[in-house]
Amino acid sequence: MKFLAVLCIIFFTIAFAHANHYGCYNNSPCGAGRICHTSKGSCNCIEISRCFDVTLDSSKKSDWDFNGTHYAQYDVTIKNNNLITDISNLFIGVNSNIAAKDYHQMWNIRRLETGELTLPYYQPAIERNTTFNFGFILTGNNEPNLAIYAVTY
Repeated sequence: MKFLAVLCIIFFTIAFAHANHYGCYNNSPCGAGRICHTSKGSCNCIEISRCFDVTLDSSKKSDWDFNGTHYAQYDVTIKNNNLITDISNLFIGVNSNIAAKDYHQMWNIRRLETGELTLPYYQPAIERNTTFNFGFILTGNNEPNLAIYAVTY
């Protein structure tokens, strides 16, 4: 019985690792400037500039200094431009100069242990031809550089 439990844990670990690899075919990563685009079970690595189904726009709303610390508030909009299908899963990467400690506050988004962002549990999908908004406050002067790593329809 213990052997079966250990075997199940190993399979779940492998499945989880592959699910977060953001690649197609043999699970090799799509690479910089490319997105893992999965639609109806078909996965393709495409250049972000050629992905018209989903867009991500971020803007700085305000910034201020308080007790010697600089803060900046950002709002982000994800648009599902697909007229037929809902986005069921999405992973957003953040540039490496933004650490977890730099996030003073986040809302309407979930940050994974890997540092990537994904839809919150209460938001199972982004419906076709609609937008989804989230925001955060960063400490320091680093500007966030957000990129969609993977999208699943």
